[in-house]
Amino acid sequence: MSIPVLSSEAMRAWEARSWAAGRDSCKVIARVGALLASKLMARTQPGERVLLLAGKGHNGDDVRAMIPWLVDRRVEVFSPQGNQDDLLKLEARLQTFPDWVVDGLFGLGLNRPPEGVWAEIIEAVNQSALPVIAVDMPSGWRPPGPGITHSCVIHASETWTVGACKQGMLAPGQAAYLGRLSVIGHIGLLPLSGTESDLHFVSAEDFDRFPPPRLANAHKGSQGWCALLAGSLGYHGAAVLATRGATCAQPGLVTLLAHESIYRVVAASLEAAMVQPWQQVPELPGKLSCLVVGPGLAASELGDAWYAKVGQWWRDLPVPMIVDASALDYLPKGRVVDHPRVITPHPGEAARLLDCRIQDIEADRPKALRELSALFGGTMVVLKGCHSLVGSSEGIITLNSTGNPYLAQGGAGDVLAGYLGGLLAQPAMQQDVLKTIRYGVWKHGLAAEALQEKYKGWDPSMLREFLA
Repeated sequence: MSIPVLSSEAMRAWEARSWAAGRDSCKVIARVGALLASKLMARTQPGERVLLLAGKGHNGDDVRAMIPWLVDRRVEVFSPQGNQDDLLKLEARLQTFPDWVVDGLFGLGLNRPPEGVWAEIIEAVNQSALPVIAVDMPSGWRPPGPGITHSCVIHASETWTVGACKQGMLAPGQAAYLGRLSVIGHIGLLPLSGTESDLHFVSAEDFDRFPPPRLANAHKGSQGWCALLAGSLGYHGAAVLATRGATCAQPGLVTLLAHESIYRVVAASLEAAMVQPWQQVPELPGKLSCLVVGPGLAASELGDAWYAKVGQWWRDLPVPMIVDASALDYLPKGRVVDHPRVITPHPGEAARLLDCRIQDIEADRPKALRELSALFGGTMVVLKGCHSLVGSSEGIITLNSTGNPYLAQGGAGDVLAGYLGGLLAQPAMQQDVLKTIRYGVWKHGLAAEALQEKYKGWDPSMLREFLA
């Protein structure tokens, strides 16, 4: 199950309840060490050098608990005491160029910025430019608030936070310290009820046995029909990317409705999808089961007639509808029909829709998602960005756990919109629409991670290699 995002106070209270109920802190630390080591083993190769920085507190205990489980890795443990010799010893170890540094110097108990030798130790780690995995949180980091500065904090490549994600980690600017954020859950504390927060962190376990398997007698007529209205002169690539994203989801049929100005070029670029040209107002397939509108519809030549048609479909179309990019500006406000509606804005588009600044969106992304959903009658929202959010004006908002900064390329969002449409076109995937959307966002981010592992340079057209 997805893991609630907790405040620091709620995290401490959760631990206190667990100890009071008889949970053994030593067993919890041992389990955390084993889980951390398992994740590190998956991220590293045999023979690689790993430098463990283990402080005096529980973070250091977690790091030391990893040691028995790190097999076939060249592991060195450094436990500084805060004297000048420690700095010299650390600098010597960093100059041997370990492949990985695991940071467990300070944790949640730190109540002031590191000073003296400790500050120099942190600066030495940062200056090394080595990949750093922070356990629970980067040393020196504290939840942002009045008077809180981060003048002395380790800049982690990844943060593997323990138990649950902490609310302060989602504040603007924190990714610069945290890097990619993951949660090490199920550590042996009392189970969380899921009601501690309306913001949850998605994990791979949320999609066990999902999507459901197809029946042996499935045929293309039973697996849904996804249509996409996408692309215009100068933006034909968005139509191709979105359509290929839809086919990766493997619905029964996919149709691209392409403006006549780009029909020939997109038709020649697509193999599995049908392509139909239109001039003024496109006609939808009769047995349509999901419609995607928006990718690449940016040329001024399109005129106003089709914009009005988008509003009509949004109000009346009795199948799921996904709206992205420039088409977002033409949606009617307020309540829509009782059929799934999804919008997929990035922060700039969200700011435009809410008539505010991008900084306002990023300052409180869950609040922005709620407001966007309410603006369009409770529609489902995918608010893209670092740890994309999925939810609506009520209920749980989920924080996506996959992806990387290399998704910040033109076209990645077009692939996502098409992929979500291809998923939602399928009858079995319409049984739990919100789960399907969360899965699509999660799988899209996972594909980006796999691409970055395999290639040092890739573009969004390659996402389909790992989406299917």
